[in-house]
Formats: sequence, C-alpha cells, structure tokens
Amino acid sequence: MSRLSKQTSQQEFSSLKIPHTDPEIHSAIVHRLLYHLSSGVKHRPLIIVCIGTDRSTGDCLGPLVGTSLSRYNSSLFHLYGTLDEPVHAMNLKEKLAMIYEQYENPFIIGIDACLGQSASVGSIQVSEGPLRPGAGVHKELPPVGDIHVTGIVNVGGFMEYFVLQNTRLSLVMRLSDIIANSLFSAMKEWNRSILLSAQDL
Repeated sequence: MSRLSKQTSQQEFSSLKIPHTDPEIHSAIVHRLLYHLSSGVKHRPLIIVCIGTDRSTGDCLGPLVGTSLSRYNSSLFHLYGTLDEPVHAMNLKEKLAMIYEQYENPFIIGIDACLGQSASVGSIQVSEGPLRPGAGVHKELPPVGDIHVTGIVNVGGFMEYFVLQNTRLSLVMRLSDIIANSLFSAMKEWNRSILLSAQDL
C-alpha cells in the first residue's frame, strides 16, 4: 500500500458520514465513537457541548441532543447545551472558557447542525478534530471539540438563515434521537471497557 493510500484510509476512518435511514447507523456511529474515545480520552474528563438555539428549527439539533442526554442524569459525562440552557453564538466563548477553567485537559465532543449538499441532507457525521460552529452562516466563532458529531439538516450555499428557519423539524428530531442514543450507548460501552481493564490490572 502506498503512502498516499495509507493516509487516505486513515482519513476515511477518522471521519464517518452515514444516512439516517441506514439500518446499521446506530452500530456504525457507536463503533466510530468508541474508536475516538479509546484513542483520546483515557482519564480526561468527558465534556459534551451541544451547540445551537431553539429559536431556529434547523439550528435546534444540538439543544435537542443535549436535552435528550440530560434525561439520563449520567455521571459519565458533563453536559452543556440544552433547550432550556442553550450554548449559542452569544455565549459560546464564555462557556468554553468556563469549561477549560473548571476541568483539567477535558476531552470535548462538539455537537451541531450543519448544512451540506442536497444528497447529504439527513446524514450524520462523526469526525476527528473540532467543529466550526457558525461557518454555515458565515460567523467567526471558536472551534469546539476534540471530535465532533454533526447532523446535516438542510442544503447549504444560499440564504443560509432562511434555510435553517425552514428546515423540517421531523428530520431534526430523528437526527437528534439517533445522535443522543448512539452517544450514550458508546459512553456506556467505553466506561464498561475501562472498568474491565482496571479489574485486569
């Protein structure tokens, strides 16, 4: 295998994009999240930052995921961004500063909606590295996350604010359910593996 093809296959594994209608989507996302968690978290505090606002249908994906995760009342992670307390353009810098002040070397998972090509609408992406919130609507905001999960909620490239306001809530709800369930399943599985490893020592 040439060096180029090695780099390509590594890039492909560091990023997953899968349609929400794929019957294997849950296991595919869990598997990819476990790959990133096992290689990056170790003993770092796990933080989930769900970005968006409930004032825009297309942009409420993050807060919906956060609200679903908050119902688990879990000690496995620290959560920021729900429908009641959203993390958005106006308070993102402040929230990130607070996270880095409160937690030592946190491992952050960023969650956000994004716009994409027509054929990709309804897909969920899990990628290494930070997400760039606000990029779809030409806002300069700080990058978020060691890894990120995004749902492609509508088509980008033209009148982005109008497109986000006119996104189908049913699609956003479906994507948020899949993301929240997959995230929690992956974190439970990851925590179980940590406990089993500790017993083997």
